[in-house]
Amino acid sequence: MAEPATLVDNRYYPGDIAWMLICTAQVWLMVPGIGYFYSGMARSKNALSLILLCVLCVAVVSVQWFVIGYSLTFSTKGGSFIGNVDHAFFINLKGDPSFANPRIPDTVHAIYQGMFAAVTPALAIGAAAERARVVPMLIFIFIWTTLVYDVIASWSWSLNGWYAQLGGLDFAGGTPVHITSGAAALAYCIVLGKRHGHGTDEFKPHNVANVVLGTAMLWFGWFGFNGGSAYSANLRSVMAITSSNLAASVGGITWMLLDYRLEKKLSALGFCSGAIAGLVCVTPGSGYIKPQSAIAFGIVGGTFCNLAVKLKHLLDFDDALDVFAVHGVGGICGNLLTGIFAQKEVAALSDEVIKGGWLDGNWVQVLYQLADSCAGLAYSFCITYIILFLMDKVPGLSLRIDPDSEHLGIDEAELGELAYYHVDRVANMVHLQNSNMNTNAISINHDKSSGSIMQSNNQYFGDSNH
Repeated sequence: MAEPATLVDNRYYPGDIAWMLICTAQVWLMVPGIGYFYSGMARSKNALSLILLCVLCVAVVSVQWFVIGYSLTFSTKGGSFIGNVDHAFFINLKGDPSFANPRIPDTVHAIYQGMFAAVTPALAIGAAAERARVVPMLIFIFIWTTLVYDVIASWSWSLNGWYAQLGGLDFAGGTPVHITSGAAALAYCIVLGKRHGHGTDEFKPHNVANVVLGTAMLWFGWFGFNGGSAYSANLRSVMAITSSNLAASVGGITWMLLDYRLEKKLSALGFCSGAIAGLVCVTPGSGYIKPQSAIAFGIVGGTFCNLAVKLKHLLDFDDALDVFAVHGVGGICGNLLTGIFAQKEVAALSDEVIKGGWLDGNWVQVLYQLADSCAGLAYSFCITYIILFLMDKVPGLSLRIDPDSEHLGIDEAELGELAYYHVDRVANMVHLQNSNMNTNAISINHDKSSGSIMQSNNQYFGDSNH
């Protein structure tokens, strides 16, 4: 027991507070990491909007979290499905001990969990890339966070949540973050419809370097995401970080090798996708498993998420950035594996008492994990679909940009700014020079010929006299 003189206000542990604030900053960094990851996978004319929308998630959700979100999610006197408004506008958050860990104040818990709430819609909106209007999306984020994320996070993590009371295990967000965002992404892309040219045009990543940068930011931030979910600088936090790093490494290698089997190339994009899949998969179990088990999470996450990418071709939907395949499927795999590999002795590192998973003889835990996965998937998909369907009927809140704007790109059509202005300027100059050269060539040929020659898109046709 620490001496009172070394504590904050004679009751809080400064090391735990410092650790949680560092983890808060790390989780915040994940949001622009998502932006760069998504931006690199999109076409250049939509690159800036994806980074901006992810960062705007922090702004919109931070307001929502302060006004009502934290209270609905974590009020200690709420119901089994959703909380109440006891802490709306952070009322009654007076620095009392947090229910998550009495060694830190509840204000630290509130700001840390607010970053989780901001990350989740940032993940989901990737499915709507290149065709969704910006302002309706921001309104959707506020509504969705209130009606979907807060509800599912409450039943998973609040004191009175039905899943928490059932004995379900979700250390850092398998269902509230990943399954929820994956299901919402699926609903969003279905309501919006396919991008123009989908199935005929190639939608290749325009900047794989940005994908690698985003992956590095996410990987770094995930240490705070999973490690901070121990709510203390303790051995359990160390175990969570160790397992997360190992699962990401194995997941990246697994995905890359699966792609190599088909393409005979070592893909940077494949490694990055696999690393994220491994991190997604290990998230719900990171604080319940031993590092050896993390290898299974990486292999399963990398394999099944890789295979799930093909679902959009089989089922004919346009999930632009494979959000459902990586986060939806990865979250389900992680939940089920947690039911198998969770162990009592790991949870006991922070004095949490659980029955463990199948390895500890508690096979029924797998059924609990399955029930939560199905409930989260169904609730998020259905409520998201209803929100989007109703919004699209409201004048001024139509979800999709018009065809001309989609052809132009969201950056220029919706923002009036470009991620690569200098590149586009050079490209336009080259195009103008080529046009002038072609015009001069046509003029010379016209003088030498008795007939006129017409040019269109570099194709020459004889006129009506021929």
